[in-house]
Amino acid sequence: MNYTNIVNGPANASVIVQGCMRMTDLSKEDAANVIRTSFECGVNFFDHATCYGNGEAEKRFAQAFPLTGLKREDIYIQSKCGIMIDEHEFDWTKENIISSVDASLMRLNVEYLDTLLLHRPDLLFDPAEVAQAFDELEKSGKVRWFGVSNLVPMQLELLKKYVKQPLVINQVQFSLDQSQLIDQALYMNNKTTDFSLNRDGNVLDYCRINDITIQAWSPLQFGMFGGTFIDNPNFAGLNEVLEKFARREGVSKTAIAIAWILRHPAKIQPIIGSMNPAHIKDACDAVKVKLSHHDWYELYLASGKFLP
Repeated sequence: MNYTNIVNGPANASVIVQGCMRMTDLSKEDAANVIRTSFECGVNFFDHATCYGNGEAEKRFAQAFPLTGLKREDIYIQSKCGIMIDEHEFDWTKENIISSVDASLMRLNVEYLDTLLLHRPDLLFDPAEVAQAFDELEKSGKVRWFGVSNLVPMQLELLKKYVKQPLVINQVQFSLDQSQLIDQALYMNNKTTDFSLNRDGNVLDYCRINDITIQAWSPLQFGMFGGTFIDNPNFAGLNEVLEKFARREGVSKTAIAIAWILRHPAKIQPIIGSMNPAHIKDACDAVKVKLSHHDWYELYLASGKFLP
């Protein structure tokens, strides 16, 4: 595994993050195997959210963790708050942020979160109220670092005007298929393709300028939770190129797809979501892969893009 120092945030964090959204489907023994396998592969960063199984994913993690033999200080635990499934709303009020953290700490059976992300923008959010919540959580020791998920640059700017703590992470969708995070500028001012549409306000460039680490969710997915493109017949050309590089590098196609993200100089952290230990090992093999500049573009073009 390779490691990175997140600017103003966790040091020596694994470049690959283990997502825990699907952990509710596992027994505590199987969940412990997932945690242990990830850690043995070098992953020390685990991602949660209050909405994952309506909190059940955090509970399962807590039930499983004592079976792993690991210590709390061996890993980073991240959770996200703001998506209120039962209420059908997003909520960044001070009251909800603080109560959500308290609930996560109880479910996870820990005294603090390493990182807390605000999960998708609350259309009614008051940045001054968010700042008050962050101050209380930091002062109490319940949260060490803060960030966001799925925010565009001007929303980040608005938060930064009020929040004293650095925003260290922005978690957004990114994969070989969903590559608009990096390539809209390639097609700028081109009326012949929808690739020219600016869908995120140049958030990657903004985050790089402001030392905010991007975490990529659904790094093997197409569309909005459309499924994986690995071995998908609708992505035959992409899989052919993935297979070519997988054979060359002695790894799986999954590893190549993750390596494509890691190859980008923005130091993006892919979040893998598999609960299959073999698939976790496959994904973590990405750190062994050496993709050249040409290799990266060959994969990009195989995903259905073109160069103007």
